[in-house]
Amino acid sequence: MTPQRVGDQAWFIKYAPPKQQPFLVQIDASGDRSTERVIFDPETFDESGATSMQWHQVSPDGKHVAIALTMGGAEVADLHIFDLDTGERVDEIVPRVNVPTAGGDMSWDADSSGFYYTRYPSAGEEFAEDPNFHQQLWHREMGTALSEDTYEIGRDFDRIAEIRVKHHWTSGKLLATVQFGDSGHFKMFLRDGVGTWHPIADYDDKLVQATFIDENALLVLSRDQAPKGKFLRMDIGELPKTDNTILVSEPDGALASDFYGDPTFIVHQEKIYAKVLLGGPQELRVYDFKGTPQAVPKLGVAGVGQIVPWDDGVLLRHYSYLLPNNWLQIDGAETSRHSLSSTSPVVFSGFKVVRELAISLDGTRVPVNIIMAEDTKLDGSNSLLLTGYGGYGISLAPYFDEGRKVWLEQGGIIAIANLRGGGEFGEDWHQQGMLTNKQNVFDDFHGVMRHLVHAGYTSEKRLAIEGGSNGGLLMGAILTQHPSDFRAVISHVGIYDSLRAELSPNGEFNIPEFGTVTDPEQFEALYAYSPYHRVMTSAFPATLFMTGENDGRVNPMHSRKMTAMLQAHNKSDNPVLLRTSGNTGHGIGTPLDEVISSEVDRLSFLFHSLGMEYHPVH
Repeated sequence: MTPQRVGDQAWFIKYAPPKQQPFLVQIDASGDRSTERVIFDPETFDESGATSMQWHQVSPDGKHVAIALTMGGAEVADLHIFDLDTGERVDEIVPRVNVPTAGGDMSWDADSSGFYYTRYPSAGEEFAEDPNFHQQLWHREMGTALSEDTYEIGRDFDRIAEIRVKHHWTSGKLLATVQFGDSGHFKMFLRDGVGTWHPIADYDDKLVQATFIDENALLVLSRDQAPKGKFLRMDIGELPKTDNTILVSEPDGALASDFYGDPTFIVHQEKIYAKVLLGGPQELRVYDFKGTPQAVPKLGVAGVGQIVPWDDGVLLRHYSYLLPNNWLQIDGAETSRHSLSSTSPVVFSGFKVVRELAISLDGTRVPVNIIMAEDTKLDGSNSLLLTGYGGYGISLAPYFDEGRKVWLEQGGIIAIANLRGGGEFGEDWHQQGMLTNKQNVFDDFHGVMRHLVHAGYTSEKRLAIEGGSNGGLLMGAILTQHPSDFRAVISHVGIYDSLRAELSPNGEFNIPEFGTVTDPEQFEALYAYSPYHRVMTSAFPATLFMTGENDGRVNPMHSRKMTAMLQAHNKSDNPVLLRTSGNTGHGIGTPLDEVISSEVDRLSFLFHSLGMEYHPVH
């Protein structure tokens, strides 16, 4: 969740174990810790620790905050408005502004008296029989009855529409970006200052995301004949007429986009700040409105998180594998570490990161990032844990994880593969791992496995693999296609019955990424790799499936069915286990106690499966 700033006050999400959930704090923008004040703590709101924040937005006047709250990781969220001075809830609770996959959004009015918000069908309304589909945009004036909220747009959108909204407060113009399921294809609609909605982009235009430059222009990320992206200026001063001008052609890396998360590019002080992807590592790029590159800091092998307007420059979230996350204050060529940067009691001195290229089945070069002790010997004796994802154009960038220290200090190695299907090298890299090309993702991962063994990092009997969600599908595919090439697997909240996945509510949103059984060619591809349908009698490695009872993205039945099928066909003495959490979902909003419990179980499983003895380190 992106930090916000109004005047000299800022709002951040803070993580402070042993609290069960992260919480919202207000602090002086200078970073003076003595000014920190807790605004909303989910654990105070719900002592069970099961309530979590899905997203939030502070009002333009800095007097209220809107928070979407969900229970048990279900991602079905209601919107609550809190007074920032008193902490008391005000106004009505707006129900079901967010559901899994389609998500939700809101944007305050300029005078903070009301807001636009996403809404799903309610009882008695059109589409009420489809409560997780047909997302629409409505407007609410605070202090009025919910029945007086007014419809804006969305009734004629696609059934699997996903809406995000941005408001230009000075002009009153409103931008709605609408994705077709999880396809990466978007329509855009602009509401002018007098309340008329104008379509400004269709799916075929390949415009991905946009933000306001001013009341007369948008900065638009386009992939039209530019798989790595380009920036356009769209003039919107004479709606419904629009006109596009190229500002930045494809840069050295791929321009990042993230429909669901934090903005990957912003406009501030007549400059464009943008995240670019370089095959896994990420960097910041800055351009003026003529498209001329500006001076930027060199971040090394790093990940770039939130980009927040801050004084004359920006505040940038900086990630790496071995150092705690930093907030970097960037103003031109000047860069400093802001006092709000994270600290950690876990230190990774004595460890290093190397980045190598493995060869996939078709000859594609696949990056892999390897974290290990500086004195590691490449003699094949090391226990190694390999993970990957490869889907939805998501890029696996470097990030800091204290929990890795337990594995590394016991002599283990960690490897992260940047597979096709992700966005590490742009849209072409994504498309090479989606729909009927999905097998490329599994071949890439297996190529990385072979590389790590042949290079002496590990051996087949010391190799474990792990992944979640789409990465869980990856684990299921490797498990059934190459069961003898590794020792253990942990698969979280994975899709295993690829032929029936689309029958669940969330599954329909995923059709643009995976395909559908109603298309003969896509059916053949799905059936060829569907893990549940590929299980043959075999000696399988040690296997642990992990799922959450409230998962609205991947039905827990996938894990249950896959566990039963493997147990029935396993001819080895290795265990096939299922761990189900009763108060979590797909992973978002998991209470700290459950995170710790899950971590203990997965590490115990890995240590036992690989024959590792735990030696306390002081």
